[in-house]
Amino acid sequence: MKRIRTLLLPTALWLTLCFLVPPLPAADPDHSQISVTVGRLLEQHHYNQQKLDEEVGKQILVNYIEALDHSRLYFTQGDVDTLLQKYGSNIDARILLGNASPAVEIFALYRKRVEERIAKVKQWIEKEKFDFKSNRSIAINRQKLPWPKDSTEADQIWHDRIESEFLQERLSKQSTGEPKKVLNRRYGQVLKNLEEQTDADAVNTFISVIAQTYDPHSDYLTKDDLEDFSISMKLSLVGIGAVLQSDEGYAKIMELVVGGPAHKQGELKVGDRIAAVAQGDEEFVDTVDMKLNRVVRMIRGNKGTTVRLQVLPAQGTEGAARKVIAIVRDEVKIKDKEAKAELIEKKDSNGNPIRLGLITLPLFYSDMDKPGKSTTDDMLRLLNRLKKENIAGLIIDLRNNGGGSLEEAVRLTGLFIRKGPVVQVKNANGTLRSLRDTDPTIAYDGPLIVLTNTLSASASEIFAGALQDYGRAVIVGDRHTFGKGTVQTVLDIGRFIPYLGGGGKDAGALKLTIQKFYRVAGGSTQLNGVTSDIILPSIYDQDEIGEKALKNPLPHDEVPPAVYDRIVDAPLFIDELRELSKKRVESDPEFKHIRENQARVKKRIAENAVSLNEKERRDEMAKNKAREKAMEALRAKRKAPEEKTWEITLDNVDKPELQLVTNPPVEPAATPAAKPAAQAGEKKDAEKKPEKKKADDAALGEDDDEEDGDSKVDAVKDEALRILNDLVDISRSRKTASVATETARASD
Repeated sequence: MKRIRTLLLPTALWLTLCFLVPPLPAADPDHSQISVTVGRLLEQHHYNQQKLDEEVGKQILVNYIEALDHSRLYFTQGDVDTLLQKYGSNIDARILLGNASPAVEIFALYRKRVEERIAKVKQWIEKEKFDFKSNRSIAINRQKLPWPKDSTEADQIWHDRIESEFLQERLSKQSTGEPKKVLNRRYGQVLKNLEEQTDADAVNTFISVIAQTYDPHSDYLTKDDLEDFSISMKLSLVGIGAVLQSDEGYAKIMELVVGGPAHKQGELKVGDRIAAVAQGDEEFVDTVDMKLNRVVRMIRGNKGTTVRLQVLPAQGTEGAARKVIAIVRDEVKIKDKEAKAELIEKKDSNGNPIRLGLITLPLFYSDMDKPGKSTTDDMLRLLNRLKKENIAGLIIDLRNNGGGSLEEAVRLTGLFIRKGPVVQVKNANGTLRSLRDTDPTIAYDGPLIVLTNTLSASASEIFAGALQDYGRAVIVGDRHTFGKGTVQTVLDIGRFIPYLGGGGKDAGALKLTIQKFYRVAGGSTQLNGVTSDIILPSIYDQDEIGEKALKNPLPHDEVPPAVYDRIVDAPLFIDELRELSKKRVESDPEFKHIRENQARVKKRIAENAVSLNEKERRDEMAKNKAREKAMEALRAKRKAPEEKTWEITLDNVDKPELQLVTNPPVEPAATPAAKPAAQAGEKKDAEKKPEKKKADDAALGEDDDEEDGDSKVDAVKDEALRILNDLVDISRSRKTASVATETARASD
């Protein structure tokens, strides 16, 4: 099959926390030439073909201000008006002339406002005393609210935030100390992170904003971002195999990759803190209070080279002796993003054993350098093993799959259809072409369900949409998928800058939207996504999640359908399946629980406020806790289903015996309320400050006892298996009836 190199990038780049290659560059790239090149490439090659004129320039300016101060807490309306007046009419020309000074100057003002604000906040933290008896509330999300009109209004907003954070620490079982100390440490970290930001960081953020103003999926990727993207597609890297997080000045080991160099070496432990790094036999460089991504870059290196870490043991104190650990860098496989499967044996409607397969696919990945390592190749291995185990039906779980390789979406679809177009792609000039599966063989022709949610995006939507249009699979999940119907390519910026000299290789890349894709039936997933045939209640099914919630999305449109043969000899019985599922879901306590949580989240988002009254907050927490306890008690009384589950991974897929899982892992475990750990190498530090984000979250009133999602029971997965069981039963009964009819006719 023809290799399609255009990529559908994930909605958010998956950033590994492990250590990458190559080593540090000798010098920073020329940002002035990069900004000019990005501007010209956007004008000439973006799908919209929009000139970077004064109108676009003003929007870039507004977006940059909001990227720095996303919660509208530090700038006032006066600041914003001054910046718009100073730069609004000429920033487009400055960009195209390579003048990045506005980015640096605006960031300098932002830095000044943050320093001024935190100085005042720290005074309040020491002096203010709150009784938490007021009837006031605070906005949870300020991104759509007006800027404070002046410093007086800003003072009131911040005073309420500090009161909310004090209250949050009083309510929190996870608090790490006395509220004053916690808040002082938190805002001290905000200042520390800010001090680490350089002018280059500010300009990188500005260039990204230029691209994102054209659409939410165009972006500027620094050299490090590009490496992260490569890793996300290949699912492998060269490093020591460790996950890092900032912890009070140290790079703390949060996880060791099983089978990685650090894990095999055996000395480095979870909880250890890195204090210094040395390359081979060179001298150590102190890394205490160093920005995390700098520590990561220092630990990067080539395969076979040695890095030495000076480590403070997990249980050690500040004065404890430091341990030196030498680790030889090697390739590390990222297995948590690989396809994996489950073999599930349960009872059918007649009480007879039935085996069902479930393949979970977190990403559409492909390693161009390693033939045979791709989503389709891995899925085929798992599928063949499931077929060997005599499965009667299959679920492909694409929940939370943000996309990946377009080629893999086309190839994977080809495993389930005979041949024909999979997706239509339209260029900026209106040229429409089809990407096709040309292999007439089918890897699996049995009953099939594709499980999706609102976070299933891009390549996931191509795959699900194609199988739905062909009539090959039943789509089960949220009302619709994410709604990303655009195609991106990655352009090496250094290739377009002939005068960069040695810095060209470090100029990064432009992720550029160049096409839109359409389903073979002519519809577009852009904004609308893929609509489920059977909708199940889900905490993710919120209007605030998806393409429509992003800034500057491209519009929805449609094209004429392609010529394709819809499958008619294997009906899906969707109406019958929907009615059977509806009856179960309406009476299922798990789905009632999900609907209640879904309604609470929706109400919270609509109200956008949390009380500053301690009694109200404690009462709400008590209600939430009682609701969860009641649900746990109900679960304890329910009889566990009679079923067995075997786990199938790419490591054991060819082994004679499979691993029986007593308590299968729940997928997905994350919820919208989850707060991810800070990530090493996280993109655009000027925008994303982990400690600052913690400060923002602390004012939201997300009390520790509240759980908007449930990580113990995967009701959606369980119901999808029941739907598959129904599909198998109906298909068998109709087939039997058809055979009986034909036999009777033959007898006549």
